[in-house]
Amino acid sequence: MNEADANLAKIPDGVPDEMAVYCADMLSTGFMGAENGDIPMGGTVAVLAQGPVGLMATAGAKLRGAGLVIGVESVPRRQKLARFYGADEIVDFTTEDVVERILDLTQGQGVDTAIEALGADATFQTAIKITKPGGTVSNTGYYGEGDFVRIPRLEWGVGMADKTITTGLCPGGRLRMERLLRILEGKRLDPTQMTTHTFRFDEMERAFEVADKKLDDVVKVLITFS
Repeated sequence: MNEADANLAKIPDGVPDEMAVYCADMLSTGFMGAENGDIPMGGTVAVLAQGPVGLMATAGAKLRGAGLVIGVESVPRRQKLARFYGADEIVDFTTEDVVERILDLTQGQGVDTAIEALGADATFQTAIKITKPGGTVSNTGYYGEGDFVRIPRLEWGVGMADKTITTGLCPGGRLRMERLLRILEGKRLDPTQMTTHTFRFDEMERAFEVADKKLDDVVKVLITFS
């Protein structure tokens, strides 16, 4: 009973299941990126990669009062979703230098908060480079390859730039789920815009293939049991 009370949250009547399911991972993880980023009211934020976690980090940054949200993404559908969820500017790493463009957008200062939502060494280094002295790099990415994640020495201020690096794993528990569900119930956010593909439970194998190989311009897959 104690474990149930700590972990089970009642879904409000006004929140459909296909919306509530996002609280269990993407919404909680993306919002964690914004929360750990210590975003000041009116501050500047860059979210590197606009997959489902990055998109929810973008939404979380906006909800926390960021004055400028910059999304870094090359895929047109994800660029459009990033704007839907609150990105004021989009930087396409395939056509422009991300560091130069973000420094230009912030008058050479860099951002208060960089949220790394991909999990790549190069992207992490970019996050360090675009964060102003005294700012925060909030990491949500999973680094599944390589022995090291590197910190560029000069942009780190040779160790003296007071740049904070935070990390975390998708927060759970009843109290957090209730808070996230309250946001959905109050219609402050609609995560279902990320659902691009729907499969039945007996199509699970195909659903995993589409998600894993990023087929058909997929963003997020929904599995139904009916």
